[in-house]
Amino acid sequence: MYLYPGNIKLCRFIYYLEVNNILSNIKSLTPARFLTIGYLLVISVGTFLLTLPITTVDGRGLNIVDALFTATSATAVTGLIVVDTATYLTTFGQIVVLVLIQIGGFGFMTTSTLFALLLGRKISFRERIIIREELNHFTLSGVIKLARYVIALTLGIEFTGALLLFLKFKNTLPISKAIYFSVFHAISAFCNAGFALFSNSLENFVGNYYVNIIITTLFILGGLGFAVIADLYEKRRFVTLSLNSKLVLLTTIILILIGSSGIFLLESSNQNTFGQLALEDRFISAYFQGVTPRTAGFNTIAIGDLTQGSLFLIIILMFIGASPGSTGGGLKTTTIGVLIVATYSLVIGKDDAELFRRRLSQITVYKALAVTIVSLLVIILATLILTITESFKFIEIFFETVSAYATVGLSTGITGGLSTIGRVLITIIMFTGRVGPLTLAMALGERERSNKVRYPEEKILIG
Repeated sequence: MYLYPGNIKLCRFIYYLEVNNILSNIKSLTPARFLTIGYLLVISVGTFLLTLPITTVDGRGLNIVDALFTATSATAVTGLIVVDTATYLTTFGQIVVLVLIQIGGFGFMTTSTLFALLLGRKISFRERIIIREELNHFTLSGVIKLARYVIALTLGIEFTGALLLFLKFKNTLPISKAIYFSVFHAISAFCNAGFALFSNSLENFVGNYYVNIIITTLFILGGLGFAVIADLYEKRRFVTLSLNSKLVLLTTIILILIGSSGIFLLESSNQNTFGQLALEDRFISAYFQGVTPRTAGFNTIAIGDLTQGSLFLIIILMFIGASPGSTGGGLKTTTIGVLIVATYSLVIGKDDAELFRRRLSQITVYKALAVTIVSLLVIILATLILTITESFKFIEIFFETVSAYATVGLSTGITGGLSTIGRVLITIIMFTGRVGPLTLAMALGERERSNKVRYPEEKILIG
């Protein structure tokens, strides 16, 4: 077709019609679907970039399955790897992974908001709704302020962490490499991603209190949730905090104590792990491995050498995960907290679930129960399939599945040995863990519909 003026106008008309049609379809999406498509788009771009020859040392690029796995793991801030990030990927490939981690840590919509703010574009009402859902904010009021706070807080903490790590890395690495390693690990830690530029994660720093404390502080802060950190900064006193913040902090402290003391006791007699360490090194190692299952994914001792008791304890901690509105995944601390409070209230005969002189709504308990059941069903089904397709031990497969779903990234060492089917399934599980519980929470959080008809009540025997 020749491009006469009339044809050019026709082409422009058709183009505008198609663009407007696409935009109208996007605008009609629910927030949950919008976020799901957004994450799929980010993962697709990351997958394409990782297949380029420039991303791998051998100049071939990753195959499509491994590229998809790595891109999903980075975007879902998981940390499971099928190729060694340190030795298999070039600096370009590592930077692609780092950018995906940062987007996953920020959240898709928060990242979009960052670019909108930089360009001076006004945030629409619909975009505010999506941001509220992604950040697990209760109301639309102050949602843009919270998004700005999330961006500033993330960059500020990551910069501080990188600076502190640089003071250590500069002693053993060239300055340029020390800067790069510091930035990479600070971002990976705060975003609870677990990717490392050392082939054995952080096992080289098993007794290094300085590095251990910095890394754990970064991922604990990232796992608390932005709203909780903002609440702490503004109110400073525990008694004045919101109920959500109180529950998050209380559950986090209890899980840190249980995880650290549990690992210390279970590994003290294990010659493959703590048996070779001095007493002071055992304390910091137990602390590190006790808190890293909170979706951080780093390790200072080989996970495959842990006792089965430790592996099972870590599975429980991974399943619970971090807190809502954070960079971490898992069931969430508030979810397990609400279920425990509701169970305790039922046992002692109370009609309402109460905590800190506040009553929890029924819908909150229903949501916690629904998210827990769906999560368990996904993990059970995925584990069952993997026991058929893979030849590893059950505890290793179960551990890998929970780690993927909770976006943790810890592994007993079987990730690289998974079959193609296994890698694809783990990829789906990681994506489900990043988007699934969030989507479910948003779907349950849509506008409540009051039933016009209430049916007669009838009792069912329970227990």
